[in-house]
Amino acid sequence: MRKEVDARGRACPEPVMLTKKALEEADEITVIVDNSTAGENVRRFAASRKCMVRVEHRDGVSRLFITKPLHGGETTGSPDQTVMGAPHQAASGPMVLVIASDRMGRGNDELGAVLMRSFIHTLGEADQRPDTMLFFNTGVKLTVQGSEVLDDLLALCNRGVRMLVCGTCLDYLDLKDRLAVGQVSNMYDITETMLGAGKVIRI
Repeated sequence: MRKEVDARGRACPEPVMLTKKALEEADEITVIVDNSTAGENVRRFAASRKCMVRVEHRDGVSRLFITKPLHGGETTGSPDQTVMGAPHQAASGPMVLVIASDRMGRGNDELGAVLMRSFIHTLGEADQRPDTMLFFNTGVKLTVQGSEVLDDLLALCNRGVRMLVCGTCLDYLDLKDRLAVGQVSNMYDITETMLGAGKVIRI
């Protein structure tokens, strides 16, 4: 079954999300993008799924022809067509995601807010999700009423992701009465959770 995905004009990470959905429905897909960043992101995503990828560029538009591997094995192809992704090695113990700011990265605050919204939304679409999310410092702002990522966090919570929110931080920022997702926690619980984790990822 073939499927075509027109991702022209789509902002990151939509081209990858559309590609992921299409690969769940079809064995061969064509993804159309109009910028090099989107094309590279889609190519690397497909390669991580052990798909064969062939790219054609014409008039500022790229078409990525993606073929899923047969029977879960590796698809054969020439080296310049196929890039194999390394299998994920799961760590022993739960995965803990630490969010210490309502911005992602350092530098431009407006850009950081955009990146954080995109990250939280993409996290909800990912195949692998953290077992626990810890929010402290200004990261607690993401968990309160009016947060632009509140719906995404509620969806993650409903899928079993445990969320601990620093009570001291909520008090300091005068936000405790506005908490809308997760449970108020303390530094002891936060420390124990991090020390007992198989993997800790800090954003």
